[in-house]
Amino acid sequence: MPYLVGSDLPERPAGLRFQELLDAPGILRLPGAHNGQAALQAKAAGFEALYLSGAAMTASMGLPDLGIITVDEVAFFIRQIARASGLPLLVDGDTGYGEALNVMHMVRTFEDAGAGAVHLEDQLLPKKCGHLNDKNLATAADMAAKVAAAAKARRHLRIIARTDAAASEGLEGAIARAKLYVEAGADAIFPEALTSVDMFREVRAALPGVKLLANMTEFGRTPALTAQEFEDLGYDMVIWPVSSLRVANKAQQKLYATLARDGATTAMLPEMQTRQELYDTIGLGAFEALDASIAASIAPDWQA
Repeated sequence: MPYLVGSDLPERPAGLRFQELLDAPGILRLPGAHNGQAALQAKAAGFEALYLSGAAMTASMGLPDLGIITVDEVAFFIRQIARASGLPLLVDGDTGYGEALNVMHMVRTFEDAGAGAVHLEDQLLPKKCGHLNDKNLATAADMAAKVAAAAKARRHLRIIARTDAAASEGLEGAIARAKLYVEAGADAIFPEALTSVDMFREVRAALPGVKLLANMTEFGRTPALTAQEFEDLGYDMVIWPVSSLRVANKAQQKLYATLARDGATTAMLPEMQTRQELYDTIGLGAFEALDASIAASIAPDWQA
């Protein structure tokens, strides 16, 4: 039912629900959902939790992923995804939008918006996609202070510490940082931009008992692995951060090219979500049923 019905809303905080899924057998699969519609479609496909990527979010706004958006802009996306799907959401918290107090503000804002977990990275601004070159890192001590601040600010939100150190400090440096971040209060570690199966295996061996997140982004430095392969390597979570946006953007590009060429969208109709499919996905009928003053909408038969 729609989020307007109080009795249908989740009773337990998103952070606790996220942790339950993380503790359940098997790897937790977290597909990226860049807006509420994507969240509904992912839920319909059977996913139980979602991921909000900073790269997908900023790209959907027409901006690069350089840490230039604000906490409140991210909270807008969190609210729409949590509201639409009701699923626990892992959110990309970038560098925390500043130092310790800013990190605490981020945690409170994201948790109040409905997030179940956030990951915080050890880059300095201007930050970059983890799979790009020449990333500048904060000191391990400064990052640990941010993790500790995040842990102090949260009520139920899970805190995941991401380290981008493998590229510049080697795997030993990344592992040393990860251990420090766990000591500071991180619930899990996200080792970013690992470039081989052996690296994933080494991180797992070096961090026994620590929850680990793998990033399966396309066109990056990490080899293409399935969720099952990551599970076999001992990983607890896997994200596909920008996949939904990449597919949507490619489809939109084709649409606009077709419209410019033909002056009509007719050739694209077979690839479109129909009006009825859209209404079914967003639950239009259920919303209308809540208010007897609204006549039930009937999608026109466009084939007639």
